[in-house]
Amino acid sequence: MSGILDLLNSDLGKTIISGVSNQTNQPQNKTQDVLTMALPVLMQAMRRNAATQQGAEGLLGALNGKHDGSILDNLGGLFSGGVDNNVINDGEKILGHVLGGKQRHVENALSQKSGMDATSIAQILKVAAPILMGVLGKQSKQQQVNSPSGIEGLLGGLLKGNSPQQEQSFLESILDADGDGSVIDDVAGMVLGGNKKKGGLGGLLGGLFGGK
Repeated sequence: MSGILDLLNSDLGKTIISGVSNQTNQPQNKTQDVLTMALPVLMQAMRRNAATQQGAEGLLGALNGKHDGSILDNLGGLFSGGVDNNVINDGEKILGHVLGGKQRHVENALSQKSGMDATSIAQILKVAAPILMGVLGKQSKQQQVNSPSGIEGLLGGLLKGNSPQQEQSFLESILDADGDGSVIDDVAGMVLGGNKKKGGLGGLLGGLFGGK
């Protein structure tokens, strides 16, 4: 089983899946599939942004400030009674910043692969984005990242795997896709496929949530 599934099978991961599922009124198994495919795509998009000095400084500032990981300390409170509109609005801003004009294409591709409508995908991403930023904020603190080059290294390390060129080209393709959904098949096979050796992209992401 690949590490990203370990991530979503951890206690923290289960809380996230359950909370996002309730928030968007989608089945938990479908929510898990969407998150499993979406998180690496968002991280690759962040890595692209962090490749510029300005992008890296902006991300570092966010991780040192609002997105310092504290959102993870009370996920139960975050999800009880529905996610606060401020968090959803924040997620919308993060997605707009990270994905830019590719946001609709990514949502459509995830929709076609998961069988969930694109509107629900968009809702899931809006809730997941601030949580992912919190995860990165926590990692950044643990690794004492305090420079723009350190941010790029942090994201690169989390995405690097046994066959990073192949895996990252899949993620790049999704970000560059025209939204026809074909590329997501490869990504889904990569992160959902049970025959992949543990490690790689999923293994490193799994480590974020204390996965084995």
